[in-house]
Amino acid sequence: MTFYTPEPVVMVLREAEQAGYGAMTISNRLVMRSPYNTAETYSDDVAGVPMEIFRVSTYYKTPHGLNVVNLAAACPTGGVLFTEDVISWHVPRRVAPLIEGSFKILEMHMGINGQRLDRSQMTARGYTLSATDFHIVIEMPVGSPDGYYKSHAPDYQYHITFTVEPMLEVLWQAENSQDTRYKVLFPITTPLMPRPAQVSDLTSAEDRLFSVHLGTFLHDVELKNITFSTGVLTVEECNAKGFTVEEHRFPNGTKHFTLQVPFEADVVLKHNPEPLVTVYFLPLVFGFIILPDETPFAHPVDLQASLQDVVLPTITGTCDQNMFYIQVKYGSQGGNFQTMVGTQQLTPELAEVYKVQGNSSQFSLEVAYTAKDTTFELITSDSVRARLDMILWEPNNNWVLGDFYLSCNFPLTTTKCYSNGTMTALAVKVDSVPNLIPSRLTLKDKSCKPVFSDDRFAQFSFSVDSCGTTRTFFDHYMLYENEIGLYFNNKGAAYTSPIDPEYRQTVSCYYVVNETQTVVFDYKPRSRDPAAEIGSGQLMVQMGLSQDSSYELFYQAEDYPVVKYLRQPLYFEVALMQSTDPHLELILENCWATLHEDRTSLPSWDIIVDNCENHDDSYMTNFHPVVADARVTIPSHIKRFSLKMFTFTKDEEVLKDEIYVHCDAVICDTNSKADGTCSGQCVHPTGSNNPRFQEGKGVKREQRSTDSTHQKISSGPILLLNSQ
Repeated sequence: MTFYTPEPVVMVLREAEQAGYGAMTISNRLVMRSPYNTAETYSDDVAGVPMEIFRVSTYYKTPHGLNVVNLAAACPTGGVLFTEDVISWHVPRRVAPLIEGSFKILEMHMGINGQRLDRSQMTARGYTLSATDFHIVIEMPVGSPDGYYKSHAPDYQYHITFTVEPMLEVLWQAENSQDTRYKVLFPITTPLMPRPAQVSDLTSAEDRLFSVHLGTFLHDVELKNITFSTGVLTVEECNAKGFTVEEHRFPNGTKHFTLQVPFEADVVLKHNPEPLVTVYFLPLVFGFIILPDETPFAHPVDLQASLQDVVLPTITGTCDQNMFYIQVKYGSQGGNFQTMVGTQQLTPELAEVYKVQGNSSQFSLEVAYTAKDTTFELITSDSVRARLDMILWEPNNNWVLGDFYLSCNFPLTTTKCYSNGTMTALAVKVDSVPNLIPSRLTLKDKSCKPVFSDDRFAQFSFSVDSCGTTRTFFDHYMLYENEIGLYFNNKGAAYTSPIDPEYRQTVSCYYVVNETQTVVFDYKPRSRDPAAEIGSGQLMVQMGLSQDSSYELFYQAEDYPVVKYLRQPLYFEVALMQSTDPHLELILENCWATLHEDRTSLPSWDIIVDNCENHDDSYMTNFHPVVADARVTIPSHIKRFSLKMFTFTKDEEVLKDEIYVHCDAVICDTNSKADGTCSGQCVHPTGSNNPRFQEGKGVKREQRSTDSTHQKISSGPILLLNSQ
């Protein structure tokens, strides 16, 4: 045998068989077989199609002499083009060295898996067979019924391939009238096609159920396990925990998987971005294998749902003659909060003092009205009104989950009169005088100090003829009076300061003939801070002028008057101070500018009218949004606006290079559905018929409300520079 590589290589039969070749003769045929890519085969490009070529000449003896047979085989190893939908197989129209010289094609047939197809079968399957100047072309749709799909997972990512084995039969006739029949069976597999799983999130927040569909996969994919935040569970373990894992098959052989998990499952993560809102997270990793080799791959899925489903804890309480009794019922978040009793956190040590008892749904405590964490609001001759404040605090987000106070009157005798002429009096530190130190209290005679005192009480005991006690005679009785207070000079004037309200408590005893009675206790009202009543108090509003639009740096009192150029922006902020109630909102009802510090002076210039910027102004006032940051905890307590610096003129002459800005602010309950001012900032835009400039005569500004919910604030003077 002589093999052509294409250089000739000579072998005897035994050597050829050892090299992997096969040779067989029958009565009228010689058959040679060769594997691909042997040393004696070679590759060639035929009409752009790579071919593996096998050429051999055989010599054998016959009774008539020595015969020589030249054999050749050419098999395509390429020539396939792929699109997403079509496979195109190109075979050279003329396959050298099978055909030399001129030729013609007598027959062309297509088949699948070695079986020839007729035209109707090809049409039904969408196959085409055609010839061009250089090629014979077979086109087949990807996914045809004669092929099959296979799953793969390179780099743990899901891919698929499609495999089909077409057959081509060609009958050539050469110019010497010799016929050559050519038959090729050519398995074709598409390149890897990525098929990432499609996720359908069908979660129902109303049903509190996560639901996800994942697919589509081929028949050879099997769901092995699911990784949750708590660990890996098999499909059987998922169903055992109450999760629903199902496989759904389709007639075309594909499948998808579904999973349902309730919000309450321990694998679900929870987060509260707002006090009343819960965000539920379900991170998943689906673990699959491809049969039969059990090749693994995975697909992550993150599910999320939000619900306004938080039930806040509630606080209720009652009193008897000595104690506060408080009950706290947990909300939907359980006991994940801190409890503040007065100004102290409820620690385990304090819980023992207050006899805290509880279970998984609530706890209760008992607090004596004289405990350090209570506050005295008001004292009379026979009672004291004490208040207990409680706050339920979520420390991670600085949220107040519950704010509660309870005020009750408790019996307390503050003045006693004895028949031997001795008087005793009890002074109590009340909430309206927070800096009072009881040990510094004295009677009118400042040498008469308490016989006992602590941080809340001062006890006095004295005779009626001492310590500056006065006596007044009436028809049937005598009145003895003294006064407890803070004194700093010999004249007996009560101590006062700009910061602390004065403290003055009058004690009296009536002595009747043959009888002694405690008749009166007089707690004089303080000039600057009256005794608080349940549900009332004072709120403070402050106006500031920011140095720029960032509202971070503000002019201080020592910076006034502030100097600005004409039309230079002025950035104002009006803020409700010291309040932590998120249900309050500050509304700017009216703002205006005047030449003088007196807010009622004329002329005046409207800036904000009926909650809105004045649209008649050619340099319109602008409101600026307020968001929470390190300085602003409750945005609804603050309003910001800006305007351009101006001056008052008359007959084209500047009246004064100075202005003052004033505002009427209204503090509203956001839970109220009241109309008017409290319906929101700029609900009713101001029309063009509102006055802008008001002089001493003519149009008069409307009376501004003096309701207790109104606050009046003004800026310091702002000076105009004539040129920049």
